[in-house]
Amino acid sequence: MKFVITKNILENVIASMQPFLEKKDSSAITSHVYLETKDNKLIVKATDYEIGLETTIENISDIEDGKTTVNGNNLLGIIKRLKNENITLEADSNNLIIKQNKSVFKLPTYDANEYPNINKYENLKELSISTINFINSIKKITPSIDNNNPKFELNGALLDIKSQKINFVSTDTRRLALSYLENISNDEMQLIIPKKAIIEIQKLFLDNAKIYCDQTNLIVSNNNTKFFTKLINGKFPDYERIIPSTLKYSFPLPKNILVESIKLVTSLFSNIKITFNPKYIIFESLDEDSVATTQIDIDINIPNEFYLAVNAKYLLDFLSTSNSEKIKIGFNESNLPFYLEDDKFYTVVMPIVLEK
Repeated sequence: MKFVITKNILENVIASMQPFLEKKDSSAITSHVYLETKDNKLIVKATDYEIGLETTIENISDIEDGKTTVNGNNLLGIIKRLKNENITLEADSNNLIIKQNKSVFKLPTYDANEYPNINKYENLKELSISTINFINSIKKITPSIDNNNPKFELNGALLDIKSQKINFVSTDTRRLALSYLENISNDEMQLIIPKKAIIEIQKLFLDNAKIYCDQTNLIVSNNNTKFFTKLINGKFPDYERIIPSTLKYSFPLPKNILVESIKLVTSLFSNIKITFNPKYIIFESLDEDSVATTQIDIDINIPNEFYLAVNAKYLLDFLSTSNSEKIKIGFNESNLPFYLEDDKFYTVVMPIVLEK
């Protein structure tokens, strides 16, 4: 195998492979990237068995067909140090030789025939979902996906395809986020996509791509990139019962003023108390060692004063992904979950219960 490629192109591709490599065991073949030249193209793959990426590059020259593998982290370390000029890569029986001008590097290789096959999932069903809508929906619920929860199904996002709607759902047990799209023609099903996959999809795809799945795998692909992930095998909690069926109070609030007020009182401590009065709203920090408070004068259609205590991060996560100038807030009692809503996106938050 041999080819010549521009430094920037190769660096960008090998950098994009890093999240998909085995990090703990550098002797494992899954710590390697797979390189193959054929049909005047370079194919680069990386996978840790659970998640994988394949990219095809056409901007190469002086090609000799072949394939090899090489440690992805070490290869990236070398490429970063080279000048922004063409690089020659050539594989012999045991090494990958990297050349630029009078600089030469050798890295050990493994048998490419032993590399895991991430192309074996060919009989998956295509989902009829716009990639842009898919990415916008998962972006909104990403902050609410849990990390390292013993209930492993909570370490991912639920794609719940119903007859009329497609719900994207996540929860870290303190809040539940849901974004939805209209379902045109997809069959009803439920899939749990791992958080790592959710994050990587947002990095990789900005335009039109196709989405394929079965009950155990999900693939997103366009002309030059193919992303693969295994799905989480589990049962997601019955999220619909957590959503309040009725609300005692519900009213719109200006997003920018909310964000400004919340950030003002959370510079030192994230837990806050928000007091709603018919004529104003008071924001105050719950930090016992310092005082931070601010007030906005605004008419609210409620008969009595009411308060919510909450981790401000949950509010800011919602507000940062909402698109409207005004959001809707709804609540029943101070110690019950309250509701934040924007266009086709809402979050249900558990409040902090304060001692009276």
